[in-house]
Amino acid sequence: MHRLFTGLAVPDPLVERLGTLRTSLPGARWRRDDQLHVTVHFFGEVHVEVAQEIDDRLLRLGGGSVEIALQGVGWFGRRAPRSIHARLAPSAALHQLASACRDIARRLNVPVRPEPFLPHITLAYCHDTPLEAVQRWSEGFLALRSEPFLIDTFQLYESFRGGSRSRYQVQGDYRLNQP
Repeated sequence: MHRLFTGLAVPDPLVERLGTLRTSLPGARWRRDDQLHVTVHFFGEVHVEVAQEIDDRLLRLGGGSVEIALQGVGWFGRRAPRSIHARLAPSAALHQLASACRDIARRLNVPVRPEPFLPHITLAYCHDTPLEAVQRWSEGFLALRSEPFLIDTFQLYESFRGGSRSRYQVQGDYRLNQP
């Protein structure tokens, strides 16, 4: 079984900018720079044959480049924060890519999560982090913004669980500016 998701690599200038958000936050396990990405679609656990079919279909996926820009911060887990993230500005092209990946999953009978696509970059996972501490942290970075960056590739990642952190490894690169 392979635990797969599609994502966008975060450009180095944004990685540097996001590094300034790493402050002392009780219970936060900050993601390393090389693990930062924008999750486009989570396929979950799939058999090797399905993984190969996903790869084949992603290779044929058309579409244009995607523009990403930082636009504030947030967290998941209303009353008990699970993670904190940098939000991305709305992008029709990014939503189209996520929709195309969801369509691939449906055609291959891979279950699709019902949650809406919320483009973000996970910065840290929270463990017993008080809600009030996350609220104070987020108030300090609500005005976070960046210039837009044009992305012309996306990746298929495999997620490996182990120890206290997941590790992500790129399994495939795909061009976005193909016809």
